[in-house]
Amino acid sequence: MIAIFVDGDACPVKDETYLVAARHGVPVAVVANSRMFVPEDLGVELILVEQGPDVADDYIAEHSQPGDVVVTADVPLAARCLEAGACVIGTNGREFTEDSIGGALATRDLKAQLREGGAITGGPAPLSDADRSRFSARLDDIVVRCLKSQGLL
Repeated sequence: MIAIFVDGDACPVKDETYLVAARHGVPVAVVANSRMFVPEDLGVELILVEQGPDVADDYIAEHSQPGDVVVTADVPLAARCLEAGACVIGTNGREFTEDSIGGALATRDLKAQLREGGAITGGPAPLSDADRSRFSARLDDIVVRCLKSQGLL
């Protein structure tokens, strides 16, 4: 069985993830450093990890496997999960792939250097309804592909 892992502490698309997972009967593990509400009746489990940098990321990277889906905006975590064979989707609905992860890591590093140099780069724009819809549709496509790859559809 596949699972969806959500990098939960700052994920803006948890509700959309729960709905897609429920539609396909796929369990969800929300991994976070702090307690938060998760709808247990939809097959969602909250996994609390210790406080500290990258503790949630380490848990997700160590537990994701081929066929699983990871939802994260963290590019280094996405790279680690891809190495483990998981499918990875950003909170903006963009799928990270072996072909795109190198460019995403390079862009992340460049932006970090600019911030360290004093440039104001701003954060991500708030998600619109269209962004949330696009995320849901893309996640649905990825879940179906993973289910088929595991012979579950």
